[in-house]
Amino acid sequence: MTKTEKPSPYDAPELYDLLFDALDFDIPFWQKVAREAKGPVLETGCGTGRVLLRLLESGFDADGLDLSEPMIERFRAKAKGKGWEARAVVADMRDFSLPRRYARLICAFNSFAHCETTDDQIRALCCCRKHLEPGGSLVIHMSYPGPKYWAEPDGVPTFEVEVEDAAGGRTIQMWDTRTKDPVAQLQRSEVEIRKLDKSGRTVASRWFTTSQRWVYRFELELLFRLAGFSRWTVTRGFDERPLTKPEDQMIAWAWSD
Repeated sequence: MTKTEKPSPYDAPELYDLLFDALDFDIPFWQKVAREAKGPVLETGCGTGRVLLRLLESGFDADGLDLSEPMIERFRAKAKGKGWEARAVVADMRDFSLPRRYARLICAFNSFAHCETTDDQIRALCCCRKHLEPGGSLVIHMSYPGPKYWAEPDGVPTFEVEVEDAAGGRTIQMWDTRTKDPVAQLQRSEVEIRKLDKSGRTVASRWFTTSQRWVYRFELELLFRLAGFSRWTVTRGFDERPLTKPEDQMIAWAWSD
């Protein structure tokens, strides 16, 4: 990394957990997916285990992988603290080889968006399909950026989330300054994590960069076809109703049979 480059937010897993570990809006859905799988589950892009640890807590047979070594190290520390076997490895979702096959592969919280090229997307999907048991399925959660998102001005800091750090006695905020390329369907972000004192004054700040490529329904269906899946369905959010609005969350299922 050069002096002008900023680190990835995934290089700071302790901050990531402060901001996101308590999120549980999708946990009942993933627990339902795991329960109905009736077999082992693999989460690609598992990070520090926000979803995976809750599946393990619920008694499911679940493994994980993530490209970020710091994130996996933090996951392992949290699993060890609960007396559990480390169930996640450092691996690239575009090119991994595990000894097991799974009834379900899950890709939660926009992690598939880190595949930034069509080749990356197809490689990841092919790798996932190869790790499914016969009749198994891949389940992907993706945001569905509509026209309003692309029309938002670039370069404007956008407030994302705020949490209280009880241990540090500070308020933690995340601000995202986005640069978007609608043609490439890419979002690049300059992420600032601010620590505020009790008066609301910023007392410390750290900067990170990240990027994501968004996909849309029919594009994703074509990717499933190219990756060799036999059938698929795309629905809205976690209630699995028809996808109808540009701002809907997208849940995509693809089967290997």
